[in-house]
Amino acid sequence: MSAEPQELSANDHGINGYRANGHAANGHEANGHAANGGLRARQHPHKEPVGTYDDPFPEPHPESLNGCRAGKGRGTFGRTPGGEAFRIPKTPNMISQFLSPTQPKNLSDLVVLAILALLILTLCALPSSTRIPAFAVIFLFWRGCYNVGIGYLLRIQSRDRLLVKWAQKSKIFKDPAIDKNPHPQLYKIIKRELETKIPKDYDFRKAPIEYNTWLVFRRVVDLILMCDFVSYCLFAIACGVHPVGEGALLTAARWLVGWALVGFNLWVKLDAHRVVKDYAWYWGDFFFLIDQELTFDGVFEMAPHPMYSVGYAGYYGISLLAASYKVLFISIIAHAAQFAFLILVENPHIEKTYNPPPPRKRPGKSQSDIHIMEPSATQATQADDVWDATIATAPSVPSPVHNLLGLRNIDLFRITDVSVTLLQIYLFLLIALTPSTPVFQALFVLNAVAWRLWYSIGLGFVLNRQSNEKAWTRHFVKFGESRDEAWRQWKGMYHLSMTMCHTGFIAASWKMYSFPGDWNYGLVLLRHIIGAMLVALQIWTAFSIYDSLGEFGWFFGDFFFDQAPKLTYSGIYRYLNNPERVLGLAGIWGAVLITRSTAIFCLALLTHILALSFIQFVERPHMQKLYGRNMRREAGLVKSLKRSLPPPLMSWHSNMDKVLVETREFVEDFIESARPRLAAGVKVFVKDASALFKQSPVQISLTTVVPDLAGYDPKDYSLEIEGTPLPPSATSEYANGKEGAYARAHAERRSDFETKVFEYGTPIKVKWTAPWNHNKKDWVGLYKVVDNAHRDVTKLASAGRWVATMPGEYDSSSADDGILPGNVRISSSNGEDKDYMQGEMVFRGDKLWWTQGVFEFRYHHDKKHHVMAISLPFEIRIGRFDEDDAELDANGCLRGAVEKALLPAVRNCFDRDPEIAPNTVDEEFGPLAGRDPKYAKRVVFAVKHMFGIEFAPEVVKADGSVRNLAWRICNAKKVLAPYSMSSGKGVTTPTTPRY
Repeated sequence: MSAEPQELSANDHGINGYRANGHAANGHEANGHAANGGLRARQHPHKEPVGTYDDPFPEPHPESLNGCRAGKGRGTFGRTPGGEAFRIPKTPNMISQFLSPTQPKNLSDLVVLAILALLILTLCALPSSTRIPAFAVIFLFWRGCYNVGIGYLLRIQSRDRLLVKWAQKSKIFKDPAIDKNPHPQLYKIIKRELETKIPKDYDFRKAPIEYNTWLVFRRVVDLILMCDFVSYCLFAIACGVHPVGEGALLTAARWLVGWALVGFNLWVKLDAHRVVKDYAWYWGDFFFLIDQELTFDGVFEMAPHPMYSVGYAGYYGISLLAASYKVLFISIIAHAAQFAFLILVENPHIEKTYNPPPPRKRPGKSQSDIHIMEPSATQATQADDVWDATIATAPSVPSPVHNLLGLRNIDLFRITDVSVTLLQIYLFLLIALTPSTPVFQALFVLNAVAWRLWYSIGLGFVLNRQSNEKAWTRHFVKFGESRDEAWRQWKGMYHLSMTMCHTGFIAASWKMYSFPGDWNYGLVLLRHIIGAMLVALQIWTAFSIYDSLGEFGWFFGDFFFDQAPKLTYSGIYRYLNNPERVLGLAGIWGAVLITRSTAIFCLALLTHILALSFIQFVERPHMQKLYGRNMRREAGLVKSLKRSLPPPLMSWHSNMDKVLVETREFVEDFIESARPRLAAGVKVFVKDASALFKQSPVQISLTTVVPDLAGYDPKDYSLEIEGTPLPPSATSEYANGKEGAYARAHAERRSDFETKVFEYGTPIKVKWTAPWNHNKKDWVGLYKVVDNAHRDVTKLASAGRWVATMPGEYDSSSADDGILPGNVRISSSNGEDKDYMQGEMVFRGDKLWWTQGVFEFRYHHDKKHHVMAISLPFEIRIGRFDEDDAELDANGCLRGAVEKALLPAVRNCFDRDPEIAPNTVDEEFGPLAGRDPKYAKRVVFAVKHMFGIEFAPEVVKADGSVRNLAWRICNAKKVLAPYSMSSGKGVTTPTTPRY
């Protein structure tokens, strides 16, 4: 939502987050390369890179700059958003510029060093009783500057380039001798500061404004970074204690592990800086891009987002050295804030800058046929009258329309979700209503064991049979059902089994757990903290795996569909071949630490053994058969570790690999000989249905208006509107037989005024007229008529549906979006000696209301909400498709008419953008249409009101073209025809197959 002139709603720029002394070498590396993965890193239906449509830079960058090292052989060149190229001079790193005596010092360096010295003196001066709370506040203050302050600045720079705009408006980089600079002293200070730091290859006056703005931003970052780190270390010193009764051996172990973590953290920082250089360290890509060859290496091959994950190991090492839970808790808060910064600030910018959508597929290259769900034989027969012969009906992979995983996908109209929910409620009720006696504890442990055995061995056997003989699919084909039905039934059974397996383990752990009587005794609190962190690690790993695989890979889709996709290793699979081996099972060992139960330890050990066996004997053979030599042998983490191992350990590792291979071959031979004796087959106990829950909470905030209207007459302001009118057949709905006798006749109109009814989603042009001396910050907003009780003041936020009357008056770039060129000065038409300004603007896309109703435009004065003019009210409506009057095709079907009516509606929903909206019924939707869910939601809303059919937004993404969507509408109308008792078809159920 764009910022509105008078802030009525909460500002959305306050960002929590933190970055550990580095840039998103942090997030770019996972998105930029599809290079690494694991056994389950399968390529499901082609997944395009994520990002926004408009690349703000003239040359799109295919890979992330953060986490990439510049190629050798030439200097580094930068490129501004306007296309200006410039040489980037070498800059000193943060530590050397402050502490190295060889580096020149300037005023800003001395200020930073003085503040650091003041912090140290404060620690020495404060009494011991106040040091801890004082430095806790000081550290949280600097952390807030980091998270909220830097996060806000980067957010507005990424979205609207406001930092550069502020520099342009203030003219702080303009030479006072040549141009008008209202701050000549500030200009001299900044020039001296920057040129002192970069004595070579840098000219302050000739450098692009983007580069100079970035250099000034760097100085602010230096101050916050240094104060943040030093205040944390001083807080740890203030909290440091020697635990009472701690033995010498435990103390030595604590210090050894603590310094090892600090040393590892230091190596991560240094290696990351070696790779990303100052450009990425200081978020340079928020200001400009660089032209250079990029390679990944070092720490960026070991872990995802290393500056946000393993780059914080030192905080936990310092917590160990200080032997303080206070330091540990504040370290966890800082680490969580760092990930919040990644999610809220870094990732949106990464997606927008480095992942532009692929080129639009034009007619002649359409692949819309592969997105149609495969009908059964019976369905195909019934659909002969509506299905065009040119559209294929056999997809290579299923369309991901109605997913199973995730809270958002819970659908209680679907038997799988109902079964999973009821079974979990049943199990949790048993936990709550049964005592924790040894008998019930044993029963819950046995329940967890049973579900784990079924989940790993039972489902593993089913998948093995499916891989070798297609046994699961053959069972359903035998009864005349399709491969898609077999796939849906398998997904349901696997989802139910997986959920109950994890729920059973949680129930057993809860029964075996007892609350500690003293949280400060021994390592009780530490065990709980580490256990909770391991559980969180497993949850994060599961989300990362799902993000990489999707539902197709999560449910082992390549066991059921025989396409030969290309292996891609992205996300977490770039670093690990099988994250399920260790990270994916971290939570069970966290439960062991928390419960301290022998039974849970044995259950966790069984779980880990079975999970590894499943990977080794089910997944690996199938992947080798499917992908062969294309499988990667070593992941990025393994390669990095092997490079650092001494030769004796390398030899031992090779011998262990040989033993494991021979053991696997022996077990495989044993299972193969015993296979004829194993029982086969499973029963189906779930069915599918369709529906979705939708919620759209709306929050409205109000503000007061400051009168500032001296000399302005509202009579001198006016608004005229122009839009695409709805066809007369769609607007003649005022008299439909439900009115009284007098209201059924056509109402006599006593003026030339005609009701304005515009099509849903079409652009609306607004012509405004105002006095010549009107305020330059006037603006026009779009509102529902019923939302405003006052005609002289607007007491409702426009929610981004506004356009400025004059360009360049607002910092937000969205304010100018819609202004049409050609403002003109006109004279009064009634003979008065007054001049007026007249201009035009157009409301389209996100500036429209994507619903039906009666609306109006309001002209507001000077960034305020005082109304100077209101347009005539107009209605936005979706014309209903009249199947009785529609033209039938040669086969007597309505599908052609449905396509004809649907195409303009879909184009409107896609903002008529040539890169998204289709020009023909066969042309595929643009890539961005599948990335931003708003487009699909617009389309399903229009379909619901045009045809009376409600679809989920995922249907639009899966179909991918107007022809496919029209087929789905026709098929849905046919299925629902027995329940349609419209007056146009008489009083009996219609039977004519017109769809």
